[in-house]
Amino acid sequence: MKIINYLQGGMKRIGVLRDGAIADLSEPFSRYGLRVDSLDSLLEMNLLDRLDGALSESSTSLKLSETTLLPPIQRPEKIMLAAVNYYSHEREQGVNRPEMPYLFTKFRNALAGPYDDVLLPKASSKMDYEGELAVIIGKKGKYIKKTNALEHVLGFAVANDISFRDLQFPLGWPSVTNPYGQNWLRGKSLDSAFPLGPYAVTIDEIGDPHSLGIRTTVNGELRQDGSTSDMIFGVDELIEYASNGITLLPGDVISTGTPQGVAAFSQKTFLKDGDVVEVTVSRVGYIRNRVKREQ
Repeated sequence: MKIINYLQGGMKRIGVLRDGAIADLSEPFSRYGLRVDSLDSLLEMNLLDRLDGALSESSTSLKLSETTLLPPIQRPEKIMLAAVNYYSHEREQGVNRPEMPYLFTKFRNALAGPYDDVLLPKASSKMDYEGELAVIIGKKGKYIKKTNALEHVLGFAVANDISFRDLQFPLGWPSVTNPYGQNWLRGKSLDSAFPLGPYAVTIDEIGDPHSLGIRTTVNGELRQDGSTSDMIFGVDELIEYASNGITLLPGDVISTGTPQGVAAFSQKTFLKDGDVVEVTVSRVGYIRNRVKREQ
């Protein structure tokens, strides 16, 4: 199932992609006095088990072109991302693989829709792309074991971990290093730096999340071409690690890292005003975002 948050007629709604169109679910839920306008509200109201019933009662079908797709999750409590989690990305940086997952965070301000413009901010001139597979948590858990970690997954989405290298790394890097480490906050969490979508594809449609192709293009030029089979730590290991002392809640997002080919380590050009970045993950979908200079 492909669950969609969308905007239609100025109203936020939830739907499911069915036969190439959006089957609206907000209206069926409203018949029972339930105001469900997003996947977030569905999870907050613990109504996930009523999704199939609402779909069977849906009588409204909309073309994708008649709507604006929103991020499949809009109010995550946590957005966690894995650094250096592909062997190819490790090699292109010339660093040793981490002994355990290395996670950093973004905030809700970074969320952008799958086809929204993303800001080239006044604060940075080295805007980079990182195509990724994102995990959406569907079941609350803490100290989750690797063996049952996938039971806590609702589904997957495509993400772009947009990065600002002149803010992440100090002036003069790599010959100059920061004694306090990288500036993950400034280098990763500026506005619209985490486009996500186009839907939340439920895990039953994906199967093994470690056999998916992942590609990033800029203006049609192939920049990244990898596979989730190249992950250092799999989805189950990331969930086990992230939940060790932290309660994962439905709607939380864990982005699983990027393969080789990012501009900072491949001698490719950084993103500029007007560039179009497209990230595709097989069996999940694609997101396409135009870079727009902040005014």
